Order: sequence, then structure tokens, then C-alpha cells
Amino acid sequence: MNFTEAWQLYRTDKQIQGYSGPTLKACHVQVTLLIQYFGDISITKESLKLYLGKVAEVLKVSSLCHRIRFIKSLFKWAQEEDIYKLILPSPLKNLRQNLQ
Repeated sequence: MNFTEAWQLYRTDKQIQGYSGPTLKACHVQVTLLIQYFGDISITKESLKLYLGKVAEVLKVSSLCHRIRFIKSLFKWAQEEDIYKLILPSPLKNLRQNLQ
């Protein structure tokens, strides 16, 4: 499963849970940024760390934290939904968030 397919399922699931339009729009921006960087494919823990390191150079801490929270949410959801083709294991399982 690619990011586009996963996003469509994730968005639908979050709509059912009652997430607001602005929240879903913010999530769509984040998934679009991931697709622009990686392409519409699965990713590895190492490539995700490199990506976060690169964007950390230009983002404010609050923006970086938002991006990390979204990515964690997406991959946690993918594992809970047994969407293992997106990634296995979760690339963020042991990623430390030492940002203040």
C-alpha cells in the first residue's frame, strides 16, 4: 500500500472519529510533504530519520513536533489496521523526541 491509499483510509477513519476539517487539512499537508520527499512508497526508519533531520534545519521546534506527531499517528494507525505494506515495523517506535 502506498501513502496515497493509506492517507485516504486514514482520513476516512479520522472523519468517522469526528476530527474537524481544519485538523484533517493539516494532516493532508503533512502527508503531501511526505509524498513529495519520499515518493508514494513505503519508507524505512533510517530514511525517516534523515528526512526529519533535514526538515529540522528549517522548521521551528513547534512545527517539527507537529510533523513528528502526525507521522507517529499515521504509522500507529497503519499498524493497528494491519496495513503492514506501508511499513513494518513502525519507523518511529524508538524515535526519541527531545525537542523543547
